[in-house]
Amino acid sequence: MADDPRATLDGTLGDAGEFGLISELVKLFEGASGGDEHVLVGPGDDAAVLRIKHGHVVVSTDLMVEGRHFRRDWASASDVGHRAAAQNLSDINAMGGTARHLTIGLAAPADLPVEWALDFALGFAEECATVGASVVGGDITRADEIVIAVTVIGQCTQAPVLRSGAEVGDVLALVGRQGWAAGGLAVLGRGFRSPRALVEAYRRPEPPYAAGREAAESGATSLIDVSDGLLAEARHLAEASGVAIDVRRDAFEVPEPLTAVGAALGADPIQFILGGGDDHALLATFPDVASVPAGWQVIGEVREGSGVTVDGLEYDGPTGWTHF
Repeated sequence: MADDPRATLDGTLGDAGEFGLISELVKLFEGASGGDEHVLVGPGDDAAVLRIKHGHVVVSTDLMVEGRHFRRDWASASDVGHRAAAQNLSDINAMGGTARHLTIGLAAPADLPVEWALDFALGFAEECATVGASVVGGDITRADEIVIAVTVIGQCTQAPVLRSGAEVGDVLALVGRQGWAAGGLAVLGRGFRSPRALVEAYRRPEPPYAAGREAAESGATSLIDVSDGLLAEARHLAEASGVAIDVRRDAFEVPEPLTAVGAALGADPIQFILGGGDDHALLATFPDVASVPAGWQVIGEVREGSGVTVDGLEYDGPTGWTHF
């Protein structure tokens, strides 16, 4: 990691100026990349230049808006950086690929402390480092609220796994923590900070980064990451594939922290698992149980028809986040 830029910059973004901040961020991200052999031209020029040796190039873009996707009183700048990186890295994971490079745009008020921006960047770089990805460019501008735009570029060495490949008779499987971030969000929304495990799960998700490629190599027929809610993502698979999906409630063991929050809020804790997002677990279909990799949990099946059911019936609880 490069020297901490906070030692040379303080005050607000307005004090530091665009180019002062960019200069420090370039140093930070160049140091964090660790001499990535795929980067021919990195941060600091008009565009990055990358080398892809083989396979398919996979690209995704996401936005985070203050007040809608995060609140500064609920999460530190470093937490927001980790979350912003994780949700983008997970999109490449959900194609059966590996994230390699990212660009990031930051729009922010002039009175935002420089320390917040640098802490955000450090958290972002730390999360990228968990998969060996590097930041190769970006942009900064002034705005009335913080808006973060990230583009991630990845690589699939095999055919990417799409949402549209599920077939009747496939099994539905899940890997990764699910429902914890939703429980943490519910807690924060009530003004509390415990159970701490759920709050931390919301602040810093832990996507199963190695599982996407593993699923692809094991013959997954469709694949998606759970960013907006398990049932909502299952519906995306069903609609793209022209099939019906049924999820089994008894496939889930509700962890104690979710049980505690459900009891405190008078809610069925299964709703956090079925309707919650932001954990970035992976949901996939496989031809049969034998092809499901170790660590994945079979939670349902693909049937003829359309739509998503729970235990064969319409589900009347929350099914996921909405963006409008």
